[in-house]
Amino acid sequence: VFRLAKEKNIHTCLDTSGITFTSDNTEKFDSLMKYTDLVLLDIKHINSSVHKKLTGFANENILSFARYLTEKEIPVWIRHVVVPEYTDREDDLISLGKFLSSMKNLKALDVLPYHDMGIAKYEKLGLDYPLKNVPPLSKENAVKARDTIMQGIRLGLNELHQ
Repeated sequence: VFRLAKEKNIHTCLDTSGITFTSDNTEKFDSLMKYTDLVLLDIKHINSSVHKKLTGFANENILSFARYLTEKEIPVWIRHVVVPEYTDREDDLISLGKFLSSMKNLKALDVLPYHDMGIAKYEKLGLDYPLKNVPPLSKENAVKARDTIMQGIRLGLNELHQ
């Protein structure tokens, strides 16, 4: 699909968490990236054990995919949802920023406030919503989290240039 889109000069964008990426077999990703203009990459948590607690999966593949995209110079737009008591710790946000500071291909950073609109979807599917007792995050707190990530980016850049 991406190849056909590019043949017609249509901008292509891959929206992913990167969870399926493995650095030991990049052949399919190499093929896809030839036709990819932008990747929207969700990084749910920088700490692998917390990421696993939150999503059921470790984050090594995701961070490896981010590094791969940097090596391939594919433009990336990072999205991070701030979930109260899960992804809002200052030291984790600083660590995320430091990680992002190494991405020369980073084009944008969206820091999004957690909302509980998924509860109804889970209920209709007869599934337990794992974050049902977590209150939505205010936009003001999302802005504070973004500022903290940006502080981490600045710290990471300073460390790279020392």
